[in-house]
Amino acid sequence: MPSKDEIIQIVQENDVEFIRLWFTDINGILKSFAITQDELETALDQGMGFDGSSITGFQDIEESDMIAMPDPDTFQLLPWRPKEKAVARMICDVLIPGGKPYEGDPRYVLRRALEKMEKLGFDHFYVGPELEFFYFASAEHPEPIDNGGYFDLTPLDLASDLRRDTVLALKDVGINVEYSHHEVAPSQHEIDMRYDDALKMADNMVTYRLTVKEIALQYGLYATFMPKPIFGENGSGMHVHQSLFKGEKNAFFDADDEYNLSDDGKAYIGGVLTHAPEIVSILNPTINSFKRLVPGYEAPVYIGWSRRNRSALIRVPLYQPGKEVATRMELRCPDPSGNPYLQLASMLMAGLKGIEEGYEMPDPMEFNLYNLTEEEREAKGIESLPASLEQAVALSEKSELVKEILGPHSFERFIALKKKECEEYRLQVTQWELDKYYQLL
Repeated sequence: MPSKDEIIQIVQENDVEFIRLWFTDINGILKSFAITQDELETALDQGMGFDGSSITGFQDIEESDMIAMPDPDTFQLLPWRPKEKAVARMICDVLIPGGKPYEGDPRYVLRRALEKMEKLGFDHFYVGPELEFFYFASAEHPEPIDNGGYFDLTPLDLASDLRRDTVLALKDVGINVEYSHHEVAPSQHEIDMRYDDALKMADNMVTYRLTVKEIALQYGLYATFMPKPIFGENGSGMHVHQSLFKGEKNAFFDADDEYNLSDDGKAYIGGVLTHAPEIVSILNPTINSFKRLVPGYEAPVYIGWSRRNRSALIRVPLYQPGKEVATRMELRCPDPSGNPYLQLASMLMAGLKGIEEGYEMPDPMEFNLYNLTEEEREAKGIESLPASLEQAVALSEKSELVKEILGPHSFERFIALKKKECEEYRLQVTQWELDKYYQLL
């Protein structure tokens, strides 16, 4: 962690005039206010006060005083801002007056989950999320800029230079990138970050989403992480690779097991499979999320696991000798519209629940679940994720695990916000309804 003096020196050497303090609301929307370099020392020592009553999911107006305490580890120059009178950012922990963590801070929700992990004897929760997104011609309409498909190169993929500049910008803000490529749908893309510890990765995910949008704007385009912006095309998911480590040892790996999975690895997978319906409102938190979670568009809705089969909710990539540290599970239902801190916390807590209580992992489903009839799935005992946000929220509201993940403060606010979102949607008269019924009735 850089010291206060080191940060001040970097600011002075790079002509940094403004430092943006970042945090997210409960929905994962990035919030920010800027201070000048003159206030930097005070911010690092004491934090900066702000009104939390206007932040979605935060405090009531009568108890609105909050403190944004910058994390020195997250100091980065913003490469899309001018070099002269440059701009940097630090991600903040939100505190209440007196210096205690604010229970409604999503970053604190993840910190609590990591503390539980450590109490159970694990040192690292490594995650590697794959965030997909679309480039469109404008912010007004989802008009694709190419007709490319999976892994297509130019001339079909007009966004190669855009992805290149985005990868370079991500590296400038300290994010290691493994891959970038065109995805399945027209104008859909993916840039994969190298796995890292969960808290750092959640910070990176927040930074990633803004970076993608900022570089797109430089090209006069609009990038969106909306899960399903185009009817009839694949939506944008966020497959999350995850594993637990004890020191340098992968706690998921067992060389003698049929699937090369340890008891902890199996119990973790059992926990995520068991509790996936309860936490899906966090993993897929919008009305639009469930337009993606339908069979036939590479979005897994059936609760099961497999090694090769991508129609299952969880995939365990086949073990390669000599790569024990790469043993992991991949949860395939989440999408990039959520709050990264809450998403990673919910996956971790579901897995830890499995480890704590010794959940069993079911047999793998090495067949295409999409090809089964409803009767065949029922006969095999294959269950599905909730089909709508309303159904998902109803399960979350009854879940003791979700209450534990979010804490009483955030749980109450999250459920209320999601119920309101469902009600707002229910009252809409959509174009589909007009096309379907207006001239007929």
